[in-house]
Amino acid sequence: MGELDIFFKPRSVAVVGASRNPERVGHVILKRLVEIGFPGKIYPINPKADEILGLKCYSKVSEVPENVDLAVIALRADLTPSALEEAAKKGAKGAIVVSGGFSEIGNEHLERELLEVARKYGVRVIGPNCLGVFDPKDKIDTLFLPEEVIPRPRPGEVSIITQSGSLGSTLLTMIRKEGRGISKFVSYGNRLDVDEGDLILYLAEDDDTKVIAAYIEGVADGRKFMDAIEMASKRKPVVVLKGGRTSSGDRAVKSHTGSLAGRSDIFQAAVLQSGGILVNTLNEFVDVPVALATQPPMYGDRVAVLTNGGGFGILAVDALEMRGFRVTPPSERLMMELRAMLPPYYPVGNPTDLTGDSTPEQFLEAGLAFVESGEYDALFLIPLFGVPGMVPDKTEKLLLELVERSDIPIVATAVPTTPDVEEVLHRMERKGLPIYPTPERAAAALYGLRQYGRSLTQSR
Repeated sequence: MGELDIFFKPRSVAVVGASRNPERVGHVILKRLVEIGFPGKIYPINPKADEILGLKCYSKVSEVPENVDLAVIALRADLTPSALEEAAKKGAKGAIVVSGGFSEIGNEHLERELLEVARKYGVRVIGPNCLGVFDPKDKIDTLFLPEEVIPRPRPGEVSIITQSGSLGSTLLTMIRKEGRGISKFVSYGNRLDVDEGDLILYLAEDDDTKVIAAYIEGVADGRKFMDAIEMASKRKPVVVLKGGRTSSGDRAVKSHTGSLAGRSDIFQAAVLQSGGILVNTLNEFVDVPVALATQPPMYGDRVAVLTNGGGFGILAVDALEMRGFRVTPPSERLMMELRAMLPPYYPVGNPTDLTGDSTPEQFLEAGLAFVESGEYDALFLIPLFGVPGMVPDKTEKLLLELVERSDIPIVATAVPTTPDVEEVLHRMERKGLPIYPTPERAAAALYGLRQYGRSLTQSR
């Protein structure tokens, strides 16, 4: 059992500051643990209540009849050090301090006091000033965000760590809205103890995590952080979005989590040197990991575009070339092969346009021709469902067959024209084909695959 397993697989949780008031943080945390079906024991701590949500309350942690594994503390900052000490004496090996009011507003002394207690008793601490953890598979949720306000994503293969709770909640919303899943989510705030390096190293060993995505405002220990990325990236991709890349952004970071951001250019160069994958926007932060979790790395820069919408094909070529990819014409041999299998009025080349007469069988046959030619390092599909021959269920079956038979990465752009088509697109993505609503977003995802290919090549 890894040291940080205590945050994801505790046998018991004490919610210190549990409240009967549905609008209070302590109530929401307690309710979420109940709603998600946490399999262990839950102990609400509140000296003014006998019972909350059907659970027996205790006036303090020391009155809990059994040992406590994890404490979630939602109290005023000045009450937090003593609460942590009491939980530690009751056996807690981990604590999530969601309370704010520490170094982010200049109260460094309280943060030092909290750290002294943690060190004295050997308790690992996430926070303060954070949301904590969400793990839909292991059924733990300490986020003080009601499900009806911030719906949680389904289980998935991408784990996210973020210093910012508000940005983290936005990411959860984006992921849920697009039908995607999450393995683990950690908002770690001021990183008093557990920091980004610890979390990356932990997730590198986590079998449920295929891709690590980290939103970073600043790092506690630069060498530890880079070593963690270097180690992790040999096993799985590490995607990094840096907050505070401008001088004004740097000032905002300091007032947000009390963090020193450091020079952005040095930071980004160090991440790349360590094998990390850099992204620049929230959309990229959500999109790139989806491709990395399902597709092989990209080891060259040649891309073939196969579409049934000419305008979309043109936009795809523009987006790809702006990312530095080469959209090279097929060889004469491949051109002859494509012409032999397709109607004579189809525009054949790169892109190849299957037109409004397209069928799923043509996407499969032409796609395999590109994949097996050896002339391309990735395939970019644009299957538009608004034409008569693109029957959704058959398209799903044959495109997934194409993905299964391909040894180069494939990304797709498709438009959810109806609720039924949207569900088909979600299913295809869950089964291994990353799908994006615009060519620009698909090209960005492909660029992440190219970065990871370079990283693996350089590390050999």
